[in-house]
Amino acid sequence: MTKRELSPIRTALDAGEFAQAQELLAGLSIPVSADLLELRARAAYGAGDLEETLAAYGELYRLHLEVDRTHEAAFAAVMVGMYLMMDTGLMATVRAWLSRAECLLKDAPDSSVWAWLAAVRTYERLMCGDMPGTGHWAQLAIDRGREHGLSPPSIIGQVALARVRIHEGYLEEGLSALDDVAVELSAGNLDPLTAGQMWCELISAMQWICHYDRAEQWTEAMELWRRGAAFGGLHGRCRVHRAEIMRLRGPFDLAEQEALLACEELRPWMRREFGWPLTELGNARLHKGDFAGAEEAFIAAHQNAWLPQPGLALLRLAQGRVDEAYSMIASALDHPFAIPSKERPPAGGLQRAPLREAQVVIALAAGDIETARIAAADLEEIAATYSTRTFQNSALAAKGRLALHDGQACEAIQLLSEAVMEWVALRMPFDAAILRIQLAAAHRAVGNDKTAELELDAACHVLEDLKATPWADLARDHQPAMPAQQRVEPQPCQFYREGDMRTVTFGGATVRLKDLKGMRYLERLLAEPGREFHVLGLVEEERGTLPVDSSSGAPRMDAQCGLEVFDSKAREAYRQRLAETEEDIAEAEANNDFHRAQLARADRDFLIDELCRGVGLNGRTRTVGDGLERARTSATRSLRYALNRISQNHSSLGEHLERTLRTGTYFVYQPDPRAPVDWKT
Repeated sequence: MTKRELSPIRTALDAGEFAQAQELLAGLSIPVSADLLELRARAAYGAGDLEETLAAYGELYRLHLEVDRTHEAAFAAVMVGMYLMMDTGLMATVRAWLSRAECLLKDAPDSSVWAWLAAVRTYERLMCGDMPGTGHWAQLAIDRGREHGLSPPSIIGQVALARVRIHEGYLEEGLSALDDVAVELSAGNLDPLTAGQMWCELISAMQWICHYDRAEQWTEAMELWRRGAAFGGLHGRCRVHRAEIMRLRGPFDLAEQEALLACEELRPWMRREFGWPLTELGNARLHKGDFAGAEEAFIAAHQNAWLPQPGLALLRLAQGRVDEAYSMIASALDHPFAIPSKERPPAGGLQRAPLREAQVVIALAAGDIETARIAAADLEEIAATYSTRTFQNSALAAKGRLALHDGQACEAIQLLSEAVMEWVALRMPFDAAILRIQLAAAHRAVGNDKTAELELDAACHVLEDLKATPWADLARDHQPAMPAQQRVEPQPCQFYREGDMRTVTFGGATVRLKDLKGMRYLERLLAEPGREFHVLGLVEEERGTLPVDSSSGAPRMDAQCGLEVFDSKAREAYRQRLAETEEDIAEAEANNDFHRAQLARADRDFLIDELCRGVGLNGRTRTVGDGLERARTSATRSLRYALNRISQNHSSLGEHLERTLRTGTYFVYQPDPRAPVDWKT
């Protein structure tokens, strides 16, 4: 094999044309070599094919061992460990490969491979919550990287060390170091893969401390980066970060769609982090008021061994299941999140903060004022340690809620007003609106009914603008009833079809519009205001092919109409990961490292559960229905297109429908009860 034969492949890889590089590699009929395997691995990861990447580096490792090239074999082993760590979260298999590399390097303390090995060890320790170990390996990665002129390991070590300092409460020092890295990334001084990884790390660090402005800026920078290669799961992680920011800023429909795309890209098999995008999907739907859809996502996250809190507890509170919410949030605090992750804080105040914020609200609803006070006090201590505006305002809002509960309405008005204005300044409109409802209650407690009504209306208008109408409806439902003499008679309206045209009357204005699929969905919703229609039933009913379960009358899904949970390649990969996990368990037990053995057994249990999930009775391959998300996406798109056509021709009706329609797993038309509408369809 000559360099000339491989030159076009290298050119394609350098240009980010990974699919083209794979095509060129597939067209070669030459003997396997180290250069060829390395190019295969690079092309596969750039195209998003993790298993091919691991297979190529594994083969490279064995090829080097056969000819006693220990330095090169060690590097290949480190690469397998690195990609496993980035894309599976299975730390036992990572440690197994790093142990192989260390054995090969034990007589070569000056080898440059130690820089890469230290960088991977750094994040293996970080994801397992060992912050002192993270700091040790991070410093070694920095030192060895600089010693050998290797920028990526040094940068990886710098970012990890900064995250350790932030976790310890030294925010200024940590943020300054991350700013330096951001400058380096923006200058384009690193290879694309390392740049993508580090943008993700910078954003995750900001999410730890709820520093959302900086997270948003760095997410935008990562958006520019991710227009290129697939690079395993990095695109999917970028989408989750983007969904998190969209959920804070609104609109929630877009946050939901971004989270759905992240779930598609971060495929469920062999990803311990798959519960992360599912949890974010649940959070977006919860903000939107799609409680059924939020529950679906949160339960799926829990089934994927992720802790979907405090979102699930807050959902239970919104559903009126206060005792469940109270129990869930207490359990989440008593049994901290233990799944390897760099996306969520491993322990301490940063991990407790969102749980404590929710606990204040839930404990007050449950009538447990003492627990609410303990949670608020802890939140105040966390805010003092990690002095970001978000933590400080969360603590302020908690004090305001407690003051209102204690009957100190004037103090509550002062505290809640300040907290509302700060949420507005931080561009967190949903949080501001929800707290404004409490502020309205405080004004009502001192007899300021007019001011209370102004605050409530302001909150509800924001929620409606954010497409979170159910929250506005809940707020209004808890207000004093309207006197009978002020009740409004229903407004007569029309929405009926004549052939391929529709006559639409609303607010005294009538228009004629071409009939569309989305308008047929809309007609069904308008006919029964307040009724929730499952999206599958809505779609099949419009097609006229709705299968019904004779016992329940509900739409029926064929359990075997979907895709394989795992294909044969995935199942083989699981078995290989299991063997590597057993290797790590054996090494840990031989060294009396019981904590490491416990972590490895958790990985083994996860893999066995996943394999069982993918195999049905008598060894048949299980399938998973993918019709729900396809139906949800298709129906939402059709309805949205119809609404756009209506808005172009009847603006007041378009505005009314934007405020009153909710989509998700369930579609519903929910008009304001103070302005009822009588539709003739």
